[in-house]
Amino acid sequence: MNYNLPDNISNILESNNRETNENLSDLIRQGGYVPPNMDLLIDAISALSMGKNILLKGPTGSGKTKFAETLSNLFNQPMYSVNCSVDLDAESLLGFKTIGYENEKQVIEFIPGPVTNAMKNGTFLYIDEVNMAKPETLPLINGVLDYRRTVTNPFTNEIITAKDDFNVIAAINEGYIGTVPLNEALKNRFIVIDVPYIEGDLLKDLIQTNTNLTDEKTIDLFVKLSSDLISAVYQGKLSEDAASIRALLDACDLSTLIPPERAVLRSIVDKLDEEREKEFVKNLANTLF
Repeated sequence: MNYNLPDNISNILESNNRETNENLSDLIRQGGYVPPNMDLLIDAISALSMGKNILLKGPTGSGKTKFAETLSNLFNQPMYSVNCSVDLDAESLLGFKTIGYENEKQVIEFIPGPVTNAMKNGTFLYIDEVNMAKPETLPLINGVLDYRRTVTNPFTNEIITAKDDFNVIAAINEGYIGTVPLNEALKNRFIVIDVPYIEGDLLKDLIQTNTNLTDEKTIDLFVKLSSDLISAVYQGKLSEDAASIRALLDACDLSTLIPPERAVLRSIVDKLDEEREKEFVKNLANTLF
């Protein structure tokens, strides 16, 4: 399958460096995902345009869901979502039967789930935290994820074949409590895109366009805080939760009404479990602000 690419995507794929920067600025102004480098965006677009599934792999709060939303917007595609958990079952994926009424008579009707809806409508499907699902659940849709693009609905016995333009984006946080390693059969059905943290000028732009914080000096301090947190994560001093960009943006918003140190406390520190990590982040915030 090959998409008839919208002009905005064709422009990104064919752009030179100057046009690339302009397209990035447009994404920032629209509140979309801002990739640390254009290769991430180009590679994801290229894979999707060829009908391949992509797996976004990266730390929590690095923008994987925002990345998926941006891709669906670029392709002008609605996106159905599945949020995986240990409770995920066939009904959560494919739909369920319920009692309805037709001409005042009770009838059994089938309510489609996100997988069924995305396949029948030819839209994007987003599977979040795919490694939170029980290992026996996701094989139900193995046929959806490979060249067959089909599934047999166990509730209706209907064989569903996906319409053109159907595609799948999944996201994974590795090493979290409650997650399980993806089996090779599932992993091999995806092109893997490693999504790193957003840093530096891109993070500054993101804060300016996605939060209420306008004071440039304070914004620069939050960018420095984020850099220090990310470095500490890479050094094994902090868990990935501490460097969540989502949490940092919350702190930036709060800092317009309360002192930045307290904003960091409420948005980042109090989410951590270990006292050692809490003290580490509090000391960083106190030093900067």
